[in-house]
Amino acid sequence: MRVGIIALLHESNTFISTPTTMGSFRQDGIFTGRAMYDHYSGGHHEVSGFLEGLESAGIDALPIFHAATTPSGRITRETCEELMQLMFDEVGAVGDVDGYLVAPHGANSGEGDGYRDLDGHWLSRLREVVGSEKPIICTIDPHANLSPRMVAACDATIAYRSNPHLDQKQRGLEAAALMVRTLKGEVKPVQAGAFPPVGINIERQSTFAPPCLPMYELADEMLKETGVLSNSVVLGFPYADVEEMGSAFVVVTDGDMDRAQVLANQLADYLYAHRAEFVGEYIAVPNAVDMAVEQKGPVCLLDMGDNVGGGSAGDGTEILHELHRRGNTTGFVCIFDPESQERARDAGVGNRVVLDIGGKTDELHGASLKAEVRVRSLHAGKFRESEVRHGGRTSFDMGPTAIVETDTGIAISLTSRRAVPVSLGLMTSCDLDPAAFQVVVAKGVHAPVAAYEPVCTALIRVDTPGATAADMRGFEYEFRREPMYPFEEIGV
Repeated sequence: MRVGIIALLHESNTFISTPTTMGSFRQDGIFTGRAMYDHYSGGHHEVSGFLEGLESAGIDALPIFHAATTPSGRITRETCEELMQLMFDEVGAVGDVDGYLVAPHGANSGEGDGYRDLDGHWLSRLREVVGSEKPIICTIDPHANLSPRMVAACDATIAYRSNPHLDQKQRGLEAAALMVRTLKGEVKPVQAGAFPPVGINIERQSTFAPPCLPMYELADEMLKETGVLSNSVVLGFPYADVEEMGSAFVVVTDGDMDRAQVLANQLADYLYAHRAEFVGEYIAVPNAVDMAVEQKGPVCLLDMGDNVGGGSAGDGTEILHELHRRGNTTGFVCIFDPESQERARDAGVGNRVVLDIGGKTDELHGASLKAEVRVRSLHAGKFRESEVRHGGRTSFDMGPTAIVETDTGIAISLTSRRAVPVSLGLMTSCDLDPAAFQVVVAKGVHAPVAAYEPVCTALIRVDTPGATAADMRGFEYEFRREPMYPFEEIGV
């Protein structure tokens, strides 16, 4: 037997002015066939789990198509069309297969009505191509905006159960095991979704603490019921103006659609009843820095408004300005700024140069910081990560990188590509020790935690402005569901 594997992975932030183009996908990774296998074999990603799970069962794993890029703006219509052409050309070329393991991110969104729910589009198209009898089993990021169309297209949907995402390979293995049982005729998975009118604040989305933890414990308890094959909590991605934005739940049973719907509704009812717990807490920049400098370091400040993993610019300067203004502590900040990186590289190690740092992508993330800095070191910006980290990646490329230092004690990493801070390699590959700083700034909310928590005495989530600002009520939506809490109050 042969099982095809497809992945399309992008978190599309529709509040970013810069669209995502085909060039971004080509730069970061379009793979087919053997190249796709080599990229993921032995890794920590769900596709790695697909491969390992199928091979251990003696089923031929057939990597068909993979496209991924760093979270950014909405995908252009032309890019959507080209991706669909490439994907379905490969599907047609491989011939007959017995089933498909697929990895849409769940928050892919393109321009125009036809592609706004891009994952629903391509999953539905795949179902049309392969027919109703071939199983399609899907893994998604819990930051998906799950649509009924996505649920209808697949036999089973399995979301990661951790945030930060540390279980991607396990979920890939789970999906592969369910595919094997399905192909052997041992089970017939069917699924139902529930879509409560609740948006979960990003600050509240840690799966290792309340309010999410009790919800996951309820889902875990549900898995003990005979006939329940899987269930998923979908936390949602609030930075996408799409009809399906918000939370969702999926339950997969062995042939019992009615029971799947009842159980999915029970999970949705729990969230609705506890919705006030998921609104979030906000700590302003000055208060967060006060807290950071008053305790034993290093303290990690999580820059929620410039969350690169949520598609933000990576050049936000609000915390940098505050640290520089005070000049009474040591700190580290990573800023996406190719122009300043080039100027620092031209100046050379040990020399001084005046730079306008950050704040160049848009007007959302603070003004540039003008400062005279000393060029500390220059680097290629590539490194590897051996530990399981958020996103399951093992190789990283920040592009040419310059480390510069201000006279106020701040080390700034100037990168040529946006860097999601899920690995300490962002610092250690540039000969920087986190322990040498009182304050370490990471541009994320939950993704950096697995890497930074072991080396920091505390983590503080900071309410900064930007394309991923924590309070979703500050964004203007055209397409979201109404009413939806917390945008609108909903009666009991």
